Amino acid sequence: MRFTGKTCLVTGAGSGIGRATALQMAQEGGNVVVVDLKLQSAQSTVDAIHASKGQAIAVECDVGASAQVQAAIAAAVKAFSALHVIVNDAAMMTFTPIVDIAEADFFKVIATNLGSVFLFAKYGVPHMPQGSAIVNISSVHAHATTPNVVPYASSKGAIEAFTRGLSLELASRKIRVNAIAPGAVDTPMLWDNPNVKSGVEKVNGPVGKPEELAEAICFVASDNASFVNGTTLLVDGGRLSALG
Repeated sequence: MRFTGKTCLVTGAGSGIGRATALQMAQEGGNVVVVDLKLQSAQSTVDAIHASKGQAIAVECDVGASAQVQAAIAAAVKAFSALHVIVNDAAMMTFTPIVDIAEADFFKVIATNLGSVFLFAKYGVPHMPQGSAIVNISSVHAHATTPNVVPYASSKGAIEAFTRGLSLELASRKIRVNAIAPGAVDTPMLWDNPNVKSGVEKVNGPVGKPEELAEAICFVASDNASFVNGTTLLVDGGRLSALG
């Protein structure tokens, strides 16, 4: 029970990788703060946790909005007193060439994917004791990408740089910071991708299950990974080789 007595906040936890991670952390004894843009989705995950006798609360939050992030952290601390794990999973993609994309759409992707990682670190770290961990969800697109997803790929590359830098800043606090870079995972984000639908981006090789990513995230977030810090773990089934 790696998360017994620990409070685990997971963004984007209403579906996909975030939901699978929240469920596993609850199964392993964690008090889970389920954060999602849609309260109904967050509550669905909480209901599943409660059905298994776990502890969780649902929080509606636009992770790119500072006031809402601060409110989510306040709700977590009010409910469970502290934060021990933050998993930044919430993300969005656009599928428009750079010369055609609206400025607002570009910066929305950056705010949601990268800005959220900054905000949850800035306002969450003061509530995290020694031995805590932050896990940021990157992507193989940070390393090799396809056309028309430049904002997404850029945000994920920046997340990995942010992870390395923040791990140095938090070393004195004994808080670890790592990233996970998934490949193709069986989630709506994969199958709703117009590049995948059109065949521009080929899904070669195995497609991972959200639960498989959750296993990796939970390992990195747990004390079992106490010697893992400032790095990105590829969990991609060989996807990066296919993209490259």
